[in-house]
Order: sequence, then structure tokens, then C-alpha cells
Amino acid sequence: MHQLPQGTLIRRGDAAYERARLDAVWNERKPDRHPDVIVLARNEPDVVAAVRLARAKAWPIGIRSGGHSWVGNGVRDGGMLLDLSRLTEVTVDPATRTATVQPAATGPALLEAAAPHGLFFPTGHAPTVGLGGFLLGGGYGWDSRHLGPACLSIRAVDVVLADGTPVHATDANHPALLWAARGSGPGFPGVVTRFHLALHPAPRRLLRTLHSYPLDLRDEVLAWTHDTLELLPEEVEFSAKVGFVEGLGRPTVSVTATAFAQDDDSDPLALLETAPFRDEALCVVAGAGTSMAELYGHADRMTPAGLRWALDGIWTDEPADKVLAASRPLFDSIPDTTSHVLWMLWGGFPERPDACWSSQAKLYLSPNAGWTDPAEDLRHERWAHGELAAIQHLSKGLQFSDNNVADRFDEGLSPANASRLEEIRAVYDPEGRFRTYMTPAESTTAYAAAASARTR
Repeated sequence: MHQLPQGTLIRRGDAAYERARLDAVWNERKPDRHPDVIVLARNEPDVVAAVRLARAKAWPIGIRSGGHSWVGNGVRDGGMLLDLSRLTEVTVDPATRTATVQPAATGPALLEAAAPHGLFFPTGHAPTVGLGGFLLGGGYGWDSRHLGPACLSIRAVDVVLADGTPVHATDANHPALLWAARGSGPGFPGVVTRFHLALHPAPRRLLRTLHSYPLDLRDEVLAWTHDTLELLPEEVEFSAKVGFVEGLGRPTVSVTATAFAQDDDSDPLALLETAPFRDEALCVVAGAGTSMAELYGHADRMTPAGLRWALDGIWTDEPADKVLAASRPLFDSIPDTTSHVLWMLWGGFPERPDACWSSQAKLYLSPNAGWTDPAEDLRHERWAHGELAAIQHLSKGLQFSDNNVADRFDEGLSPANASRLEEIRAVYDPEGRFRTYMTPAESTTAYAAAASARTR
């Protein structure tokens, strides 16, 4: 191992290498990819030193923030893995209603710092998600139907450029760089070491409704939620899940609504109690007061640690009956594990000219496969990614947080914004130092197929 100013550089073959490589991915299904060196940065000077070293050695750089990329986007063959997981600082300025966060800081840490000042931020749903990848990927978090994707709340970023130069990028001095930071995902041409964020007034009340229904009501329930979305206040987050439900011992179709209410009087979730199938619910929580800690807990149990995970998804604005007809094979073949399909009703948030982010629709349809046996990798990969091929014609794009661009030809950006991003990359990273989106050669399904072939 070799020392940076405070961090550590680990070469392939060193005793600490394999542990560092595996720890860089939260998913228990680790990618079969091996960087030449891994840098464990402890501060921003370490990042500067690492990028300058990579430039001198002509190493491409993959970046890990919280490690929640389902496909392990930062862990690539050859070159450098720059591990930012130790950069976790959070500061809040209540006077300006802003915060600064380093890339591996988590949502709970930010909200804990903001809450005493009556402030809030639309953090990622799972409590262990690092803010770096979440923000760069768009950031569909708590109350994002109301507040918008989290990337739209980025005021500035501290970035280490491809030549090792640190810059503070704002809309005034580096508008193209900040535009890219708002939603380009793994395509961002630099290393963000600190995000400067606008905070929002905290909700006065958090309320949660959950209805679980028999699976034979699936299409009726999903169609009703789709038609009901526009009748709910925008501070209500609304979704359904088909498949595994903790505690019920059977797959169901479950509807969840969470209200981030700004008043003390209204009942923003009352409409759910008027559903035509309401009396057939197997389990009901109706407008119960809740907390962010409880909400994080529910999300964490939906995709628990220690399992092998494969996720994918499409955005679509098509009518519910058309989506349901096309996706029936997906719903009918959900593996009998913790796997499930999310039917998330975001409603669509208007695009902005100062943000690269440009892929959203009313509905986000997302298969989530979770399993334990490595011998089952290929079957679950094919379900999570392959079944979407049949409904690709309905898609308006994918979400980078669940990205699997190596296995699908869908895009996470509009064609115009994808083209502009490549122009910006050519300016800020002309040698292609930073890894970008994964290619078909790095497909996790292809890796699973190769592993399956070796065991025959």
C-alpha cells in the first residue's frame, strides 16, 4: 500500500485489495471487474492528489461515493477506483437555508443537521444511500413530487477536474459544469467533493397510509392509483408495489401514500379511503403519523442489505391500461423471493434549462429482484432486465439511480441534453479520464451468463 497526503493507495495484489474492492459495492452481488489501484481518499487534497496521479499514469478513473450503484458503476476493469466513502461532512447554514455535503454523506445525516432549523431536503429513500451519486443521478427522494428532483436544489459544486485542478462551480463561473452536475449521473466529467444545496421548509406533519390487497386485484388497484394521482396534493408521494410484503407471508399489491403536510388541519390522504376496493384490504394503516426515521426504516426493509440485487426501470406517460397489458408478463413472473415491481407515480416535474436532468414521466415502473444464491444470478438478471424489453416501446427513458444502460438501449437523458453533455465532457475531460456510462461489454447479465456457463 502507498500513502497519499492522508489517504491510502492500494494496488491489485496487495493484501487489502480484495476487501477494498468488495466494500466499494453495497450490493451483495459484486461485479467481476478489477481496477489496477484503489484510492481510499480521506479529504479533498487526497482527491486532488489521486486525480493528478491518475493523469500522470494515464489511468482512467472510476468513482465510488456511497457504493449504492446496483451495477457497481465505479468499479471497472483497470485504472483507478477513487473511493470517496470517507468524505461524509455535512454543514448547515440556517441563515441562508443552505447546506454543504460531501459525496458519501447520507440522507439521515443531512436531515438530522437540518431539522433543528426547521429545514428539509428531498434525500434518497434508503438511509444508506450516499448523496453524491444520488444527486448527480437526478435524485428522486422523499417529497420529490413536490420539491422536484434533488439535483434541482444544487446551488454549486466543488469539483476536481481531469487535470487535478479544484474549482468551485456556480451558475456564474462554470454554468456548463453545474448544468451537468444537475442530473448527468455517471457521465459527469469530474469528481465532486462537495455539494452546496438549497434547503426547504420542513413539513409540519408526516402522515402515512398503507393498504395491502389480494393479488387478484392487481390491475384494478394499479389502474385506480394511476387515475387518482392528479387528485392528490403534490406533497403526497404515491406508489404501489406488487410482490413481496414483509409480515404478510404472501405476495400482494400494496398502495402507499406519504404526506409531507405543510399545515396542521387537512387530511391529504383521505382520498385513499374512498377506493372502490377498500373493504377488501388485507392490511391497513390509515393516515398514521410517522417520522423520517420510520420512513427510512420502511424503505430499508424493502431492499435489505445482504442480498443480491438487480434493478431496472422505465419512465412512461402511456395510459394505465396500455402499460398493464404490455407489462403483464413482468408482473406474472415475479420471482418468489423478496423481489417486487414498483409502480411509482411521480407525475412528471418540468425540465429546466439549467439542468441536464431530462428523463421523467408520470409513472416509473421498476422491477426489483432480490435473492441469495449466486447460482440464480442469471435467472433474476433476465427477469429484472429482460422483461422490460417487451415494453421498451412505452419508455421515455431510464432513471440513473437504477441504471443498467449496459443491458438496455434506453437513455437517461433527452437526445439534446445527451449531445450537449458530450460537448461539455470534451471541454472538461478531453482525454476521457473519468469513466462514464457502462457499455454492453460490462453488462451484469453477460457476467451472470458467463458464470453460469462455467458451472455447467
